[in-house]
Amino acid sequence: MKYLSEYRNLEATKTLLNELHKITTKPWNIMEICGGQTHGLVKNGILELLPENVRMIHGPGCPVCVTPLNLIDKAIELLEQGVIVCSFGDMIRVPGSKKSLLEAKALGGDLRILYSPIEAVSIAKNNPDKEVVFFAVGFETTAPANALSVLHAEKEGVENYSILVSHVLVPPAMEAILDDELCTIDGFLAAGHVCAIMGIQEYYPLVEKYKIPMVVTGFEPLDLVQGIYMTVKQLEAGKYKLENQYARAVKEEGNTSAINVIKTIFEVGSREWRGIGEIPNSGYVLKEAYKKYDAETKFGIENIKVPENSKCIAGEILRGIKKPHDCSEFGKTCKPSNPLGAPMVSSEGACAAYYHFSNNTI
Repeated sequence: MKYLSEYRNLEATKTLLNELHKITTKPWNIMEICGGQTHGLVKNGILELLPENVRMIHGPGCPVCVTPLNLIDKAIELLEQGVIVCSFGDMIRVPGSKKSLLEAKALGGDLRILYSPIEAVSIAKNNPDKEVVFFAVGFETTAPANALSVLHAEKEGVENYSILVSHVLVPPAMEAILDDELCTIDGFLAAGHVCAIMGIQEYYPLVEKYKIPMVVTGFEPLDLVQGIYMTVKQLEAGKYKLENQYARAVKEEGNTSAINVIKTIFEVGSREWRGIGEIPNSGYVLKEAYKKYDAETKFGIENIKVPENSKCIAGEILRGIKKPHDCSEFGKTCKPSNPLGAPMVSSEGACAAYYHFSNNTI
């Protein structure tokens, strides 16, 4: 299969790993932003094959993991008010302060698991006597589809549809991590799928400001090893620039049609990140012209606030300060069947990756 089997080629990956070992002379800390990249590194055993001096730090690029507790509780509150809540499947088992969406469904809530927010608009159209809310979670990658659902609802005159927005942005999170006094990161693997939507222009200022190399990277084993190789090559040479390993999918300008749809519906605003707190200008909020589609305002649930679980160190893991096996609850009281936090239950969570695929000694 073009662009898949080629990037799972074992011999090509081994060759690049050998070159990486040859050029690595100093210790380097590299953060892969995306949770999908974390799973690729752990599942394919790449962490064990890297030079001893190359340490991968797992970043906050799992949208499920960074969705704050209060957003989960708000969605559950909507279910308890009799609203039809629609969501992607990866959100339903994430714990809120008292229960998950799946548990709320078991108690009688009308939760629908969908593949597209456009389906939620159809559900609203077919159920005019019920309110329907789509739980709009994600990074820049899912924002176009969620924005399109609002435009579709407006075009169809569907008044009983709204979205519960929890969209966060990668570059502000990277900046917040680099500004953290505990940060030890020397280079970044940027998330290829985000850059496929947004392009790469936003990363040039970060490279210049922090004098740090960033390599836009894909998700297959060869992608990941090549992205690490390109980063280490820069670090060993004392250079810093933005490079695009994922050129087969990422263009400089991104997907302009998707960007235009996002800009029509959303504007940049502050967002709370689970375990991290509020990061200024780090997410999307609905523009004033589309506020009637804002579920928080429509149902008066803006003020729901809940504290984080004190036993869960998700914030430290998402900021790259600790790894899953540094948590005293990992694999004990916190397992995929009974997660304390989102990183253990999300398909892109670092804790889930370590639990399922790692020997827990990395």
